Amino acid sequence: MQNKIEDLRNHLFACLESLSDPEKPMELDRAKAIADVAQVIINSAKVEVDFINKVGGVGTNFIPQETRPKYERIANTTPDNKVA
Repeated sequence: MQNKIEDLRNHLFACLESLSDPEKPMELDRAKAIADVAQVIINSAKVEVDFINKVGGVGTNFIPQETRPKYERIANTTPDNKVA
């Protein structure tokens, strides 16, 4: 199974909805654990985006490619600005 950022958002919103459920609210310790894990995932995605922007590449597709701007790698260009 390959999760995407949309999946993370869906899980976090489900957690938020569960916290506010008057009949069976989620325990605060469990919600805190979910938020902590989500923050680690977000931080790793930020590192991946920085890596992609600096050296090029596609990454893990956690953030779908079709939503990312396309950049040419400056390090692989010739003096006339063509990609080598």
